Amino acid sequence: MARHKNKQAFDVHRTLPNPHRKAIAAAEAPPTRSAGAKRALWKRLLVWTFLLLLAFIIFVGTWDAINISRAATKIFGSGNLLGLLSDRGLKSQNDRVNVLLVGYSVDDPGHPGADLTDSILLLSMNTRNHTGYMLSIPRDLYLKIPGFGFGKINEAYKDGGMPLLEQIVQSDFGTEVDYYALINYSAVRDTVNALGGININIASPDPRGLYDTNISPVDGGPLKLANGPQKLDGQTALNLTRARGDAYGSYGFAQADFDRTQHQRQVLLAIKDKLNWKLVLNPLKNGKIFQAMGKNVKTDISLGETRSLFKTFNSIPSSSLQSISLRSIGGKNLLASYGTDSGQSALVPASGLENYLQIQAAVDQLNQ
Repeated sequence: MARHKNKQAFDVHRTLPNPHRKAIAAAEAPPTRSAGAKRALWKRLLVWTFLLLLAFIIFVGTWDAINISRAATKIFGSGNLLGLLSDRGLKSQNDRVNVLLVGYSVDDPGHPGADLTDSILLLSMNTRNHTGYMLSIPRDLYLKIPGFGFGKINEAYKDGGMPLLEQIVQSDFGTEVDYYALINYSAVRDTVNALGGININIASPDPRGLYDTNISPVDGGPLKLANGPQKLDGQTALNLTRARGDAYGSYGFAQADFDRTQHQRQVLLAIKDKLNWKLVLNPLKNGKIFQAMGKNVKTDISLGETRSLFKTFNSIPSSSLQSISLRSIGGKNLLASYGTDSGQSALVPASGLENYLQIQAAVDQLNQ
């Protein structure tokens, strides 16, 4: 019976004139939003999206500012971030900025030589053509330390601090030093960990790779790395920058300290490759980097110069940043072994004790 009534209602509806059927259909259809209501909805969505994006930018910017300010206070003695906005120019000679990077082990005062500089590296950057080089200065280089007599260059910091070490590098190598950065080795470990590890290629002449028994188990040793691409965590990267392979049972370090300085340059390049603008959007990661720098770096670079220096460093492609050793500079070995009066093994210029003419000429060629 109900089906019959429904059929009758359908028949009546079907026999109505066309305008009446349209009116009935419109009345029975669900309500729809007007064009104005849709526009209002989209406007509200856009406003909320903008506000959420703005809140995110403010949050990240504030967190970054706090991280930078804390690190700046420790490194530069001032956390006033207005200095970063100035983009102050850098000291330079003929469009070249030279930074003396010095590593030491103040974090490990218990081991012999903790007050000596374990590594000395001259980072030279051309601001005009975006090229540069990293020149390792052997810590066993035997020379005259002004006011203290003959000794190894790694003793200069202990004797007279960074001013004395800068003076020696400038006079013996014939190149200006514009800035210095004194880096506690812990900075390597903490920075690499903050970056989530670094990638380097191990190319030891020994087919087994690298093995150094002198790295203690407390520090994650012994160091053992196979040849080929490797991803290193912070402790392993730090161990690699310290390893010389001169302990019994070690292998892969045919040139001992020269291998160590080469690996230091490799690690620095690998860190450079990981530094990019995306870190700004990750305050958790960059906060750890700033913390590592704040705890472990001392420098005479001002806060206002930091931005320009980082831009200069980051503008140089890794392929245009040469890795230089005095043992193979320009295809020549400019160093010779030397025995000191006290019986120590040391290094001197190949042209003779205190004769730096060849080395200065090679450095001058690099600076062209």
